[in-house]
Amino acid sequence: MEKIFNNTADAFALKSDTELDRAYFLFKMIASQPLVRIGTAVTNFALNLHLPVEGLIRATVFDHFCGGTTEEDCLPVVDKMFTKGVSSVLDYSVEAKEDESEFDKALEKTLKTIEFAKERAAIPFAVFKPTGFGRFDLWVKLGERKAFTAEETTEWKRVVERFEIVCKTAHDNDVALLIDAEESWMQDAADDLVADMMRKYNKNKAIVYNTLQMYRWDRLDYLKKLHEQAKAEGFHIGMKVVRGAYMEKENKRAEEMGYSTPICESKEATDINYDNCIKYMVDHIDSMAIFAGTHNEESSYKLIELMKQKGIRANDEKVFFGQLYGMSDNISFNLAAHGYHVAKYLPFGPVRDVMPYLIRRAEENTSVAGQTSRELNLISAERKRRKLQD
Repeated sequence: MEKIFNNTADAFALKSDTELDRAYFLFKMIASQPLVRIGTAVTNFALNLHLPVEGLIRATVFDHFCGGTTEEDCLPVVDKMFTKGVSSVLDYSVEAKEDESEFDKALEKTLKTIEFAKERAAIPFAVFKPTGFGRFDLWVKLGERKAFTAEETTEWKRVVERFEIVCKTAHDNDVALLIDAEESWMQDAADDLVADMMRKYNKNKAIVYNTLQMYRWDRLDYLKKLHEQAKAEGFHIGMKVVRGAYMEKENKRAEEMGYSTPICESKEATDINYDNCIKYMVDHIDSMAIFAGTHNEESSYKLIELMKQKGIRANDEKVFFGQLYGMSDNISFNLAAHGYHVAKYLPFGPVRDVMPYLIRRAEENTSVAGQTSRELNLISAERKRRKLQD
């Protein structure tokens, strides 16, 4: 198969020399675990003391990994990427909020992104996290089948109402809706509620998408069971398929609490699990839709090959590739240049509130073997190419 992901001219066509230099600097910093730890501590310290550092953060790490502070702020980035065929998923990336007013605000933001998506071909999906709509501990308690208090029962009804409102709005406006996955010990409750939404709103096609984290060894079995239910009850399945984002936390909790880790035994086992899941979905594409969220070149090539084998067009609406804004532009923009559907997750929110997301991005890049060095090699190659052209 033609190796399309080494074309740095297409990958970085939208980046100025200054933006390319900034990206190189950031990934050089991220490559060092001590620097990431120190930078995280200093940033949190400065923000907690309300020191005037938001401008510096905005000009560096924020603008590289985020689209802006508001939906409107993101639109120049959205429009610019779409000139190269790369779509956007506006992601309100405010995390770790625990009160009802914040959950209502997250609902309001999600509804607004659906409105944006309805009006713009460049925004094919909306997205939210289950814990954006309800307390983490509430999800855990429900997943463990523990009895709710009267207050918790009322609280849970509000969570379900938020899901109902956003899923119905997505359905009525014909906008696909991605629902992110989180830690395994709250995910059972989320899976059950998302499956209920699929039953209701995916009768004709996939509108509601759940997320499968394939570093969990049980996820393909879960998908197959859901598929049996879907066939019996007559609904379509939408899935975002990713490797996963909470591995260290998952393994640590399993060890501390004395249960078997839900995480695959190795990176290789995770890769196999991911690719097997994608193959299963492609084999049943008549009743499924795929959002392949991956920064892995080999998995992307494998999906391209599967699509060719099955006669699935590059621009089939049932298959999207997805990456995070600020990362893996070599995958995103080269796929788009070859006619495939691609969408970048475009985080937004107030600088201070998005810091937990940005810190997680830095830590993940540091811990994923090869991710940062690959980014640096590609950026270096493009800088060299441009100098030779001057």
